[in-house]
Amino acid sequence: MRFCPCFGSEEAKGVADRDPVLLVSGMGGSIVNSKPKKFGFTTRVWVRLLLADVEFRNKIWSLYNPQTGYTETLDKKSEIVVPDDDHGLYAIDILDPSWFTKCIHLTEVYHFHDMIDMLVGCGYNKGTTLFGYGYDFRQSNRIGKVMEGLKSKLETAHKASGGRKVNLISHSMGGIMISCFMSLYRDVFTKYVNKWICLACPFQGAPGCINDSLLTGLEFVDGFQSYFFVKRWTMHQLLVECPSIYEMLANPYYEWKKQPEILVWRKHTKDGDNNINLESYGPTQSISLFEEALRDNEVNYKGKTISLPFNFDILDWAVETRQLIANAKLPDGVCFYNIYGTSLDTPFDVCYGSENSPIEDLSEICHTMPLYSYVDGDGTVPSESAKGDGLEATERVGVAASHRGILRDETVFQHIQKWLGVEPMVGKHSKTSKVADAQPMVL
Repeated sequence: MRFCPCFGSEEAKGVADRDPVLLVSGMGGSIVNSKPKKFGFTTRVWVRLLLADVEFRNKIWSLYNPQTGYTETLDKKSEIVVPDDDHGLYAIDILDPSWFTKCIHLTEVYHFHDMIDMLVGCGYNKGTTLFGYGYDFRQSNRIGKVMEGLKSKLETAHKASGGRKVNLISHSMGGIMISCFMSLYRDVFTKYVNKWICLACPFQGAPGCINDSLLTGLEFVDGFQSYFFVKRWTMHQLLVECPSIYEMLANPYYEWKKQPEILVWRKHTKDGDNNINLESYGPTQSISLFEEALRDNEVNYKGKTISLPFNFDILDWAVETRQLIANAKLPDGVCFYNIYGTSLDTPFDVCYGSENSPIEDLSEICHTMPLYSYVDGDGTVPSESAKGDGLEATERVGVAASHRGILRDETVFQHIQKWLGVEPMVGKHSKTSKVADAQPMVL
């Protein structure tokens, strides 16, 4: 009846003939809420600008549980949840959907927003042919809940579209997660996936950014907005207990053009004499540096001092994840496309201290601002790592775009439209993505 004039075609009703698309976010690319286990109001803890640091420390600071493999919040009265509103798209659209963020149009948190608009403008319909997958990005990329969540989304998209295979579009760490899924659930992947378009994925790690994240923390936004946001040190205390971060350390077995290093200007005193030299740590040697630098790392949570050293249990888990990624093979019949960022200085080697101001005790590194040496990339992931997918790609394309900017780049959109076999529906007033203002948070 689809083509019967008596009933009208789907095109005539404004529903285009499309294979479903599932958008998969990366590290920090999903709204995260804190929900009381018994009763009370749900609070958005990531992403938010107003009172961001306070809510982050109170609600999302975590400890890794080696018995379960999960990172668990210190706040035992609440749980971390990712909203699934708008068919999963809400959580990955505008990460802080408050009136304040919209007023200043902070593009750093306009995550998949432009891409969702683009796809809707090409005839995709939310809940029928367009879906999103946000997840708790603190956790391992191969942990059960993350894997089951992706499986469920694929099944939902497949069923809602009338049994069509799904086209995946992943960003950043989302590609690592899909690689794990492809290894662990190969039959499911083969059954449901048609094409995988990967954007800015750190297949071999993001050496400069991840090394420094484990040692000194991370700022999600730059400039004056950072004063409203989660502080670098506050973020650091979360990342030390995040398996997902350890899983993006530089792959020590990859044949880098030049192995990434951590450099430290050290001061050693013996018999009253000072000796200053530059020490170098490669991907394997860096483990001993992390151990020593983080040995005294701790936080005070509600009056209780909690030790947060470098976590060897997480490292052991991450080593197995890395092997899983290395074993990932593209099933027959699935097309893989890789878009990676270029033309931006991207941290690679990271250096602490200087010849004039050397590090005496390695724990000082955690309170030292780094100096980077750079390679080509998207500002976060080196092009060399993003291209190193180890898969039989139908096409690989470098685009001059930043790590998050790649999600709203017009050239990227043109490639996606070509690979999906769609184009903007000119002349049709397609309803674009709308994100409702967030409800007032009860703090």
